Amino acid sequence: MVGFLWQQTSRNLLPYLTAEENIELPMTLAGMTQSRRRERVRELLDVVGLAGRARHRPDALSGGEQQRAGVAIALANRPIVLLADEPTGELDSTSANELFETLRAVNRELGVTCVVLTHDPLVSEQVQRTIGIRDGRTATETVRRREHGAEGEERVIAEELAVLDRTGRLQLPSEYVAALALRHRVRLALEVDHVAVWPERSRDDDDR
Repeated sequence: MVGFLWQQTSRNLLPYLTAEENIELPMTLAGMTQSRRRERVRELLDVVGLAGRARHRPDALSGGEQQRAGVAIALANRPIVLLADEPTGELDSTSANELFETLRAVNRELGVTCVVLTHDPLVSEQVQRTIGIRDGRTATETVRRREHGAEGEERVIAEELAVLDRTGRLQLPSEYVAALALRHRVRLALEVDHVAVWPERSRDDDDR
């Protein structure tokens, strides 16, 4: 089962229901008993940090609160994956950070995999793993991990890797292409532990 969170906060909630009623609705439609619904609603309100706002309708919630309620709705029937489409598109930076903290809590406490679709590179830095897609193909994968230095300070280490497809093709990062003025064709050389890439020789080079 897959849960889904829309970019537009208003699309995730019915305006005439409270937050807890919105969260309970998918469970009602799925035929869950009332006692189990109430227990699940309380659990989800705690996870998304809205236990004190349960009886408020959407027009009494901030945009960030509406989006966090939307996360709870998407999780109501225990999906294993949550898809979020540009979930911070209508939020300010503070609300966006709170939403990503909520998604991390969902992953940590409920074991749900959260997949976020975004065009914003700053948003992509909020997650542990980023898949870059260019021209309809998977181009890069960035993995982030947190480390503590000798004095206890925390830092984020990011490693970006180019993705090699089944036929051996990869997409070079655009900044590499621009820096070396690579166009159309390139020269390759197999070294002991790496592959070297050079711009194609020009006719002027061959005449020297």
